[in-house]
Amino acid sequence: MTQLITPQLVTLDQNLGDSPADVIRVLAGKVAVSGRASEVEGLFADAFAREQKTATGVPGGIAIPHCRSAAVTEPALAMARLAHKVDFGAKDGPADLIFFIAAPDGAD
Repeated sequence: MTQLITPQLVTLDQNLGDSPADVIRVLAGKVAVSGRASEVEGLFADAFAREQKTATGVPGGIAIPHCRSAAVTEPALAMARLAHKVDFGAKDGPADLIFFIAAPDGAD
């Protein structure tokens, strides 16, 4: 069984941009570079489309963007602790802890 998260998928205390799209694009790139997705753009498009349906910010400065995507070849969790908070739509404000879940199309 492979690990869902590895050190390569963790980003600490960096500015990944000013919008959910910026952050999701960077984390999708990390998933692709790790070999768990065949391409960045398809994964980003699927994750951002999901984000557009319902914001993924939750109380406590946390966001959990996620998607199922044909680009994902192996499930992954990319995590970031942001130096600059980004608004993911939580009622209590922007998030600085981001957990990006990428699952293959059709996965549970």
